Amino acid sequence: MLAGSTALPFVVQAQTVSEKAVSAASRMQTGAAPIAPGEAPPRAGLASGPAPQFTRDNGAPIGENRHSKAAGDMGPVLLEDAHLIEKLARFDRERVPERVVHARGTGALGVFKATADISDITKASLFASGKETPVFVRFSTVIHGKDSPEFARDPHGFATKFYTDQGNWDLVGNNLPIFFIRDAIQFPDMIHSLKPDPILNKQDPNRFFDFFSATPEATNMITQVWTNLGTPASYRTMDGNGVHAFKLVDAQGETVF
Repeated sequence: MLAGSTALPFVVQAQTVSEKAVSAASRMQTGAAPIAPGEAPPRAGLASGPAPQFTRDNGAPIGENRHSKAAGDMGPVLLEDAHLIEKLARFDRERVPERVVHARGTGALGVFKATADISDITKASLFASGKETPVFVRFSTVIHGKDSPEFARDPHGFATKFYTDQGNWDLVGNNLPIFFIRDAIQFPDMIHSLKPDPILNKQDPNRFFDFFSATPEATNMITQVWTNLGTPASYRTMDGNGVHAFKLVDAQGETVF
């Protein structure tokens, strides 16, 4: 990240010894004045003057961007080189992979308007009768990839962000009122069973029915997925259900579930 260098008292040029020697020799041959501290060496197509200052993500200035911090001239690279670690971490994450679930989706901006007053059980201002709050919603399928059809048989979810005058509030839900499992430790196994076969790249009923046959609490959910609820006509017409218990706090600090 680049930031203006005018507020900084000095700028350390990242040059090797050979670069410095060539730069000094060329300026002596042309009669140009030596490069002053903080001044960038002239380059083709660029105006000379104060050099831009490299900074880390947190805004801390970087004096050296070409050499790692080491234990001595020939020593090993030190793990305490925070800039090196940050630079490599950014490089490793330049290509963001497809998300594991809910990859296929679409978003919408809108306004949430409270049609009933529930201020007797919550002090959240967005639930005051007639209150309008900007909102963003992302609707999605669950299992299949970002290039899959939206009409595939699949639970459908939504993530909602309310931009309230008391701060942002995130709410998530599904179109079905229950879920496959109760214990989160089973979630990776369930998703692996529902994902396409890694060899054939297609969903295999033998894989996920093998998992669900050993998971009796999933019977209710899997039955509903195989009804028309598993293939809603559109995001607009699908049901919405909370996937959590909700705790409301009123103005007196009393709680209601």
